[in-house]
Amino acid sequence: MSIPNLTLNNGVEIPSLGFGVFQTPPDETAVAVATALETGYRHIDTAAAYLNEKGVGDAIERSDVDRSDIFIETKIWITDFGYDATLHAFDKAAGKLGVEQLDLLILHQALPGEFDLTIAAYKALETLLADGKVRAIGVSNFMPDHLDRLLEETSVVPAINQIEVHPYFRQSELLEVNEKHGILSQAWAPIGGITFYRDGKHGSTLEDPVIKEIAAAHGKSPAQAMLRWHLQQGRQVIPKSVTPSRIVENFDVFDFELTADDLAAIDALDTGIRGGPEPAVVTREKFGLDIPEA
Repeated sequence: MSIPNLTLNNGVEIPSLGFGVFQTPPDETAVAVATALETGYRHIDTAAAYLNEKGVGDAIERSDVDRSDIFIETKIWITDFGYDATLHAFDKAAGKLGVEQLDLLILHQALPGEFDLTIAAYKALETLLADGKVRAIGVSNFMPDHLDRLLEETSVVPAINQIEVHPYFRQSELLEVNEKHGILSQAWAPIGGITFYRDGKHGSTLEDPVIKEIAAAHGKSPAQAMLRWHLQQGRQVIPKSVTPSRIVENFDVFDFELTADDLAAIDALDTGIRGGPEPAVVTREKFGLDIPEA
């Protein structure tokens, strides 16, 4: 099965469904990515802060899938912000991934209290784009005010804003802002995985009665129903798993369609409660992490 593509604002195409490796242990990453590639995934999302870029690179190197058919995305962590530091961060990432060119390189968070460093880092991404070292650039976890300032002080509109979106936290306002600027919304924790271990007040999305009923009506799992919800609303998704059966299950979401009522019912589950870190409080002091050279 081939995955439909979405077109970024610079004309580059990205698969609508990708494979994430957030919190995947380094020693398990290569196996998980190999399984994903064998299943048919062609977009792999990683990050310097995940400390598993090398595992992704190892799986890609060993795979029978041609490099030109794999869309590789990674992220620059806040401790590598600043123009020269970000250029060097690209070198570190490319070395671990074993590639000369990245398909998508994004800033992992904004630094609200040091936004000059955020701007400098993004300008380094612009240089990498102009030099052909990356095919597209973007951001992650940027709120509307972050986007406004970034757009005022830089030249290239981000192709992607990777944000927390799932049935319990839809971020409707931010989705609208992204769309207004022609920025593709890329959903991390698309099936609400972060709520399983960071916020137990609402239980698991996988056990939500509304989602379970919708899924059953289509002969699908709750995870598949949630992924379909994102896809039909125009978001790119990057579910993660290390379980082969779940990796395959998450890929099987292109042979059914949710109704307008289904979509509205899932939308109505939004609690407005974020599972990840509050973007406004991200600082290098609190979230600093030294990214190794190799």
